[in-house]
Amino acid sequence: MILLNNLTGNQVVKINITAVIDTALCIGAGGSDGTLADKSIVRNARGQLIIPASQFKGRLRHECEKIMRGLGWEIFYAPTAEGLCPTQEQVSNEFISRYQIDNYRGYHCPISQIFGNPILPSHIIVDDLICEVEKEALSDTYRPGVTINRRRKTAEDQKLFFLETSPPNSELSFKGTIHLLPGCPTYTKHLILAGLRHIHALGGSKSAGLGWLHWQELEKISQDDEIWKQLIPEVQE
Repeated sequence: MILLNNLTGNQVVKINITAVIDTALCIGAGGSDGTLADKSIVRNARGQLIIPASQFKGRLRHECEKIMRGLGWEIFYAPTAEGLCPTQEQVSNEFISRYQIDNYRGYHCPISQIFGNPILPSHIIVDDLICEVEKEALSDTYRPGVTINRRRKTAEDQKLFFLETSPPNSELSFKGTIHLLPGCPTYTKHLILAGLRHIHALGGSKSAGLGWLHWQELEKISQDDEIWKQLIPEVQE
């Protein structure tokens, strides 16, 4: 096994996070997995409930993008490769020099420098968020739903289905770690912690009250920290 912290010269910064689910959680896996549900909840090999790293990282990236656009950065849109890898004509003059990375062609906005794009590798690694409660200790929970015809705005006939969710109001904790690799921008930790505070729900059926959460003991950084200033773009003359 290769451990990131054991690699020579690597200084990996860790952000340990704990998401406490205030309502039932619905993150579906492929197939029914032998349950009564049409869409079962995703689990790891031990049967523990998880929030997949890919889904969580995508949501975190989206929130960080919104923050950086609000601060005035030119952020390229995911997930299309054409949007993430713009030409020189598509980049504003004040950002051209700042978006160039040694040994990599093209132009890369601050979000791409952290989360990666088709050319630039990601500088963070995100773990699955795992609920440590064993499968046997959680009761099977199913929630009915019905398919809506968007054109007629009515329920479809014979389209009742069942979603498997975590038990409601059980306040399950999902723990994981975000690893910041060497070479990421100095403000990466500050931006990620800010982005986490904008995530209030994960998974499907959020509008129906599923997946709402709060973060437990999320690390705080003083507002007087000088690194915060690096998140504000300086327009070059």
